[in-house]
Formats: sequence, C-alpha cells, structure tokens
Amino acid sequence: MFQDNVRSTPARLTAPATVKLPRLFLLCVGLVYILAGLFYRDPWKTDDVTSLATMLTALSETSAHAWLLPQIGTLAHAQDGPLVTWVGAFSIWAFTPLFEWFSGPLDATIIASRLPNLLWFGILTSSIWYGTYLLGRRAEAQPMALPFGGEPHPRDYGRMLADAALLLIVATAGIIWRMHETSEVPAVIACQALAFYAVARMLDHPLSGAVTLGVALGAAFLARGWLGGLPLMLAAGCAFLPPGPLRAESKWLAISALICAGLILLWWIPAREFGPYWTRSWWYWTSQSFGWPNPRALLSIARDLPWFLWPTWPLALLALWRWRSWLAAPHILIPAGFAACALLVMLFVADPFEPEYSTLAVPCAVLGAFALPTLRRGIVNTLDWFAIMCFSLTAATVWLGWVALQSGWPAQIAHNIERQTAGLDAHVAWPALTLAVLGTLAWILLVRWRLRSHPAGLWRGTALSAGGLITTWLLLATLWMPALDYVRSYREVSHSFAAALDAHRRPGECVRTLHLGTGQRASFLVFDGLEFSFDERCPLVLQQVTPAALRDGTAAYAGHEALWEGRRGPDRNEMFRLLRIAPRTP
Repeated sequence: MFQDNVRSTPARLTAPATVKLPRLFLLCVGLVYILAGLFYRDPWKTDDVTSLATMLTALSETSAHAWLLPQIGTLAHAQDGPLVTWVGAFSIWAFTPLFEWFSGPLDATIIASRLPNLLWFGILTSSIWYGTYLLGRRAEAQPMALPFGGEPHPRDYGRMLADAALLLIVATAGIIWRMHETSEVPAVIACQALAFYAVARMLDHPLSGAVTLGVALGAAFLARGWLGGLPLMLAAGCAFLPPGPLRAESKWLAISALICAGLILLWWIPAREFGPYWTRSWWYWTSQSFGWPNPRALLSIARDLPWFLWPTWPLALLALWRWRSWLAAPHILIPAGFAACALLVMLFVADPFEPEYSTLAVPCAVLGAFALPTLRRGIVNTLDWFAIMCFSLTAATVWLGWVALQSGWPAQIAHNIERQTAGLDAHVAWPALTLAVLGTLAWILLVRWRLRSHPAGLWRGTALSAGGLITTWLLLATLWMPALDYVRSYREVSHSFAAALDAHRRPGECVRTLHLGTGQRASFLVFDGLEFSFDERCPLVLQQVTPAALRDGTAAYAGHEALWEGRRGPDRNEMFRLLRIAPRTP
C-alpha cells in the first residue's frame, strides 16, 4: 500500500548526510554514559537502596523464600516483581568475592549489585539501534528521490537513523540517573526497547520476533508487574490491528502470548503457594497503583514530562506531524503505538512519576530520529547551536558550583551550597578531578570539531546533545559525588545508630519501628544488616520523626527521653530517635 508513495515522503536527504558515524565514538559515548556514576557511590533512597535490600535479603540464609517473594528483611516488599532481585542477587553472589580483593565487603557488594545495569543498558542500546535500523531501511521510510540522483542507499539511511535514535536515548535527560539505579526502572526500559525491536523484526522474521516479544513482555511484567507489562502488551497488540503492516502476521501473537504467560505463571503459581500474604499485598498495591485520571496527576504530567523527555519529545511530535500521511507505515505506527499506549496507561496511574515517564523514552527517541530527515538545514544548524550553548552553560555551571564549594567564591553561590551541604568536609579528589578535566576537554574538542569541520552527517546534532549531557553527568559524577553521597546516603546515620544499639540493647531485646519509611528501613539493612521486629512488645523503638513535630509536641513520645538521636547533616525535615518504651501488656 506504500509503494506508490515511496518517493514522495517528507524526508529530504542526500547521501553525504548519511556518512557513517565512527563506531569508536558510539562505543565511547556508551561506556562513559553507563560507567560514570555507576560505581563507587552509596545507594540512595528510595528505589536504589530498596532494591539492593531485597537482593541482600534473598541471599540471607534465613529468608530463602525471598528469592521468590522480594522482601526487605522481615518486611514483605509486595511491589513490582522479582526479576531485578533475581538478577542482582545472582550478580552479588557471583562477583562480590572478586571485588573484595580491592574493596571492603560492603562496597564490594554494592559494586556487584550494579553490574546488571550494564546488561540492561546493553539490551536498551542494541535493541533500539537494530529496531530503528530495521524500520529505517524499509521502502516506506526512504527519502524522496532527487532529480539527478544522489539520495542515500537504504542501508546507509537506516544506519544513520539507528545511530540518531541511540544518541537520542542517551541524550534523554530524565533517564540518565535512573539508568544507574539498582531498581526496576532500567530493566523496564530495556524490556520496552527489546519489545520494540521484536515487533520491528516480526515484519521480516515473524517467528524469532514473536519469541523475542514474548520474552520481553514476560520480563517487563516480572520487573514491575502490570505497571511495567501493560503498556507493552497494549502496544504490541495495537501494532497488529488494521491498517497496520503486521495485521497479516497476527497469528504469531499467540506464540508471544504463550511465552509471556508461561514466564509469569512460572513465578506466580509458586508465589501464591508459598506467600499468600505477599500475593494479597501485591494485588492490593497493584489496585492502588491505578485509578481514574485526576487533575492533580494530569498537572504533574504536564509539568514534569517535558523536562524528563527533553530533547526528544519536540522531535517526536514533529515526526508525527511531518509523517502524518504515513501514520500507518511501520516506522511511524510502531513507535507511535508504544508511545500512545505508555501515555494512556500513565493517565490511569494514581501517582505517575519518573518510572512511568521512562516508558516514553524509547518511542520518543525512535520517532525523534525519523524527524531529522524532514528538517531543513537551517533548523538543524539552529538545533546544533542550541545544544552547544545549553550544555556548555550547564558544564560551566557545574564547574562554578564546585569552585564555590571548595573555595567559598563566589560568596552567594557558596552560601547557597553550604545550606544544602551543612557539615560536609569538602576536599579535592584528584582522580575524580582528572576525569572531570578530561571530560570537559572532550566536550571542547567535540564543539571545536562541529564549528571547524562543518560535518554533513545528519547525526551531528544528536551527537552534540548526547555528548553535552554525558559531559554534564560526568562532571556531577566526579566533582559532586562526595556531596551527593553526603546529602542522599544513610551510611553515616546507620553506622551511628548501629553503634548506639550495641551500647544500649540488653541481651534478648528486640527492636521495633515507629513511622520508619521503606527506604530508611532498607538503608539500615544494607549498611549495617539491621532488621526490625513487628512485635509490639519490643522495648526498643526506632522512631522516624520531624524536628518540627518534636518541638510542637505533636510527635508520639515527644517528651520521652531518647537513648540516641541522629540524622543526616543537611536534612532539616527528618531525624531518628532510639527509645526504650515499657512493653505493652497483652
């Protein structure tokens, strides 16, 4: 149905614009992106440290069933799914002994727990590249033929689009921190990219595509339950509806459905058998995660989503407009279906936030790549200049803030930073400083290359955006990591509490909690192996409270003398108290 329109598409491109992007550049971009900030930092609340706590609980000898039902010590963590716990716990078991050769046991465990992020990132980048390549080399996506020839070869054109899509997903601002967490978010993004690739592959190889799709859908469900699996299931189904190009291959969906259902049931059936309380809690959490659209949630999406998906969402909308006469073509229909279904599910999520926003990252990057061939040269150059100015400014801002932190100049900036990092012993870490300088020089060389050589490759703007964001992230992950750890880590307060507990606990006494958050409970487990009882007769109580509630007397046991008090230095809204309370009589 598209053959008559092959040479009348909105894409206008010459062969030089599809010049091959150096593979070494892509490799360096990928390595710097995922390695910067992944290791040699503490797990932060909430999702980062919570997932690590479920991994450690699964490895403990007293909680073997936690492999099947994720738990944080004795607390049933009946959310999401077990996939991240499985992969992370296996990585800790396999690689921690290796890392203990050059780091302490705790740090070795933290490093090993983050190795799966390399797997998720590899699945993400390879899937989005090959999926876009398969769509980009098809006849429907080719640019209009030039009067005297010179249009690109379909293979070169597809490769250029695939390179652009990969660089755009790397340049997406909102997912860069999430891709470095030991949480379910990197796994869900990877599964979505794999599902996108599988649907694209089914155009030419339906059997292998169907098998891959079934694995991707099942893995997404095991990573985040219905919140992770439902958008992909809906998108996969929509791709096979008329007038889509896959409507004749819909019979292969049965294979995908069987594989997906098999993977889910292999976990769910024994889970119900061994953990009825956990599964009931999981269903309750799932039911509370969805609801009818409400103005507060819609306002939150409208406010946060454009920043999260920058710079891909304007290009994605532009692609839909420029290719509006080709909406049934696979290179538009498939990514647009993934985006529409992710957005539809997001509207019915009770409290949408970054994990839900991340389901739009892959389809927006793919659509953004297909917008590039429709842009005029002047617009492309404007986008290049915007990327240069924007990321040069952000890099300079990070450097200026670090100088203020170390030297106290400029005074106003130093004062603002001091308010957020009160008590931090600022010092210069020379290896980190060296990496930051090298990263800044690499950005300067990239900008110099763009300004002096005037490259014809259409991927140049995406290369600048990706390079600029990675430079900014590298600076934050080197210059600012000690400050970020100090602000967001519970290591010191956990050590302090563990020491106080050793000093005050009598033989046989247990500890219960009062208003302790999930992230805080997970932090005490990760850093010091501390677990808490649910027995209300425990005489020792760890209370989480706000200083304001203590001052005005509205907090429980506000007038009770504490055995220990502690909090993170810069946190003015959270503190912990260890109390000894007379046991309650039955």
